[in-house]
Amino acid sequence: MRISHKRKVQLKLQKRIKATVAVAKPTAEKVVVKKAPTAETVKAAAPAPKVVEEQKPVEATAPAAAQVSLTPKQQQVLDIVVSNPEGLNPKGIGLQAGQEDAKAASWATGALKKLAEEGLVERIQLAGNKVLYKAA
Repeated sequence: MRISHKRKVQLKLQKRIKATVAVAKPTAEKVVVKKAPTAETVKAAAPAPKVVEEQKPVEATAPAAAQVSLTPKQQQVLDIVVSNPEGLNPKGIGLQAGQEDAKAASWATGALKKLAEEGLVERIQLAGNKVLYKAA
């Protein structure tokens, strides 16, 4: 197998999509920057030195959560968690994704771990070994 073909196959297998999390963006505030007159501008414009104003809006940076690239499985798990605001356990997430009863929890656990590390999902430890996941 040629190396270039192998690279293309690997890239197709590891497709990633940007996380789409609904986050309210703060409005951009305008900041007025005034330049102080320099010695050259004072000499050139002796009668009335003019202050030049530059208006540059401060760009609101997008939260880090929107910059995360997710696999389709992670995106599916994130959508399920966001649609259930009261929280879900890993087995419930796997069942909603269409997995069979025996492997539903283990199917969702890997994706939930990555989402919890990125801060998109909040992990809530209940009594014993019970865990709920809520959208952060």
